[in-house]
Order: sequence, then structure tokens, then C-alpha cells
Amino acid sequence: MTHPNPHTDPTARRTLLDREERLRQLPSIERDLVRLGEMPDLNRWLDQIRTTGGCAEPVYLTGRTTTLDAATGEVLRHYSTATEPGGRLAVRCRNRRATRCAPCSREHSGDTFHLVRSGLIGGKGIPESVRSHPRLFVTLTAPSFGPVHRAGACHPARRWRCEHGQQPGCGRTHPDTEPLIGQPLCADCYDYPGHILWNAMAPALWKAFRDNLYHHVAARIGSGRSVIRKLIRISTAKVAEYQKRGAIHFHAVIRLDGPAGPGSPPPPWATLDLLLETVRSAAAAVALPCPESAAYSGGRLSFGTQLDAHPIANGGNGRLTDDAVAAYVAKYTSKSAETAGAVDRRITSMTQLRALRVNPHVRALIATAWRLGGLPELDHLRLRTWAHMLGYRGHCLTKTHAYSTTYGRLRADRAEHARALTGAPPLYADWDSETSTETAWRFAGTGHTPAEALIAAGIAEDLANNREIGRLERRSRHLPEEDGGAAWTGSK
Repeated sequence: MTHPNPHTDPTARRTLLDREERLRQLPSIERDLVRLGEMPDLNRWLDQIRTTGGCAEPVYLTGRTTTLDAATGEVLRHYSTATEPGGRLAVRCRNRRATRCAPCSREHSGDTFHLVRSGLIGGKGIPESVRSHPRLFVTLTAPSFGPVHRAGACHPARRWRCEHGQQPGCGRTHPDTEPLIGQPLCADCYDYPGHILWNAMAPALWKAFRDNLYHHVAARIGSGRSVIRKLIRISTAKVAEYQKRGAIHFHAVIRLDGPAGPGSPPPPWATLDLLLETVRSAAAAVALPCPESAAYSGGRLSFGTQLDAHPIANGGNGRLTDDAVAAYVAKYTSKSAETAGAVDRRITSMTQLRALRVNPHVRALIATAWRLGGLPELDHLRLRTWAHMLGYRGHCLTKTHAYSTTYGRLRADRAEHARALTGAPPLYADWDSETSTETAWRFAGTGHTPAEALIAAGIAEDLANNREIGRLERRSRHLPEEDGGAAWTGSK
């Protein structure tokens, strides 16, 4: 059966024009749905989106990979995106922020859970003997930059007022969800430049604290600083969290190992009490000079007086268990400055800053970072680049090399497991000294069209529902959680 040609058949042409006119009258998302429905390779596109877990902002690549026999030139394996929908392949964006991509954020949090947990109980290449090493869960906070409203009973109201006419207390009781929490009691008294510079210097403070730990252990046992690193190794993993006031604080796992790392036991004198004492003394002693600026002279930067340090129970018989600590740390890798009311995208101009829908405190913090970032003497801090992060430019999570496994290894293991489930051959299985490979990949775009975003969100929701059903099933059968369970739902 032959179809009428719209170029030669007037009736067919009118039908085609009527269809195009009806499509133009549809809302954009419905037109996009029609376009998707007419794709000849729709099922393959859906497979790609399922493979990315319903990623909200996938990255598209074009290219090929060919594996050749080095001696004969025979093609052993070849893959090209030429046969894929649109000639491109979708891969995950791997954004850790839940506000940007919930599916990739959840996967990143799951990886973080296993990364931290393996450093506490072993596995993933770490011996189980680390369970018996001294281990602490430590929280290091920022100092005060001025009184702020806080959850629960706030500062009591007083008769006297500050130089700007504001009372240094409100005397109210604030629920945890009240937006006023974290806002300064007097914005004119609040040290905004000190706040921004502290956030910017927080990574350097953490490094100085970690180095100080070795020095304080050496002083406690009467050893030289050059010798102590040959006797013990301090392994750490820390995550940065924003307080409601917008100041960074750190949650950290600190473990004492022998000189060879997690595979060697620490010396008998390297006890939990010794670690607890030196953590407190090192945190109190560390201080760095404030970056010199004609606009601000704030003396020295140090951690706040509030420091929490708790032993991690061996075997789950104490207040803090291995899984609870790993889940707690993993939860915060999916969050960022938006928890303090800021934004998750960079600010590029003052015009953009004025258009932000944020509270006055956050606006003042971002504006201060922008202003300080324009000073030549503070150019090395790149404050304008990190203004949306309130000056903090460090990684969300860092760890020492010997603490545990890496994100790269976890992702490689997951990819191999997925290939094994589908019966696919191991990647690079035929790569040896007698083969060669040729690759050529190029960036081809990112993101979804409106209809694609709608379908991807539905796929992500279905996968999340399936995981929850599986979790409930494991709980009913009293099986261990695969990702710690509380990693995504635990509260502070």
C-alpha cells in the first residue's frame, strides 16, 4: 500500500498542514510528548534513562570505542553511538546535591555510606581489624560572629540595647522549622566579613587541626614531631555541613592506626582516651592568621568553643554505632548551602544577586563575599566564584588516603556487578598486551526537554518506590539494610 505524497497530493498536503497546526496549538510539553511518541527508537531511549536512574540532568556523549587485535588488526569489540537515539549516549550527571538531581544525589550518598562504613568495620579492601582501633566521631564548629536566633529557648531579652538600638535577645521559643532561626539579632553588629573569611579558611583550619593532632600526640607521649608519624597514622574522613546561620562546621571520623595504616594495630599507648584528649587540645590550639585586607582586620581564625567528641561503639553496643555514623555523614553529602537558605548555583553579577529570593541574612552574606572578592589582596580566596557557597570553597567530603576505599573503586565495582547481572562480558576483559584500543568521545549536550524531564522523573520515582519496597521486605525478614537505611531519612 502506497501513502499519498504531500508534495504532489493536495489532500495529503492539507492533512499534513492541519496536523502541524493542531500540534502548534498544543502546550509545549504536549508537543514534546507527541515528538517522543513518534521516535522510532523510543524504547532504546527509555533504556538509557533507566540506566541513568532517571537522572534529572544527564550528560550526552557521542563517539566510539574499538578494541583491536594488535597483531592482525581484527576488530574484537566495537561500540558507536551512531546507532543510539539521536546518535548520542546518556550518562549520569553525578551531582551530589539533592536539589539538582535526586537520583544521582542518592547514589552519591550511598557510595559515601559504604566509603565511611568500610573505614569503621572493614571491607572494600580494608581489614576488619579496624573495628578494634580507637575511633571517634567529632564535630568542630565555627566561632560566634554575633548572636543569632536559635531553636528552642532563644537568648533572653534584656533591658539594655546594643549601639544600634537592638536588644541582644528576643526571649522567645523558636520551633525547629521557624525561618527566623540563624538570623542575627542585630544585623549591624554581626561580623559578616569575619563569617565569610572563616568559611573561606575552614579547609585550611581543618588541615592545621589534623597536623596538630600529630604534634599533640607527640607531646603527650614525649616523642619528637619527626618521629611520631613513624609510630602511628591518624586516618580521617570529614563532611562539611552548613549551620542555619550559614557557617560551616565539620563532622569527622577520626581513627588511630599503626604506622602501616589500617592493616596494622596502633601501639598499646595509643588508646581511645589519648585520642579524645588530643582531639580536644589540638582543636583548642589551632589558629590561623586572618587574610590581610584593608577592609577587615579580624585577628586570628580558630574553631568555636563547642566541640563534640564521642567514641564509636565497637559492635554496636554504645551510643554511636558504625552504621549510624556512616549514615549521618552520608546524609550531609547530598546537602549544601541551600540548607542555610542560600542557592545551589553560582552568582555571576550583582544583578543576579539582587534578584535572588533569599532572606536578608543570606543576601548580606553573599553580598559580603562578592564585595570582599573584588579586593586584590583577597583574590586568592576566589570569593566571588564561591559567593553562592557563602565563601566556602572546600570539598563536601574529604578523607585521608589510608582511611578506606575510594569513590572510583565503588563505582567500578557497581558497574561490574551490573554487567554481571545482565550477563555482559567484563569491561576490558580482552585488553592485554596483544590488543589495542581506539576511542573518540565528545560532549554532545546536557539536560532534558520538558517531556523527557517528565518521563525521567517518573522513572526515578518508580525506582525509588521499588527500593522502598525492597527495604521493607528486608526489614520484615530481619536482613541488613544495603545502604544503611537511615542514610537518607535520618535526622540531625
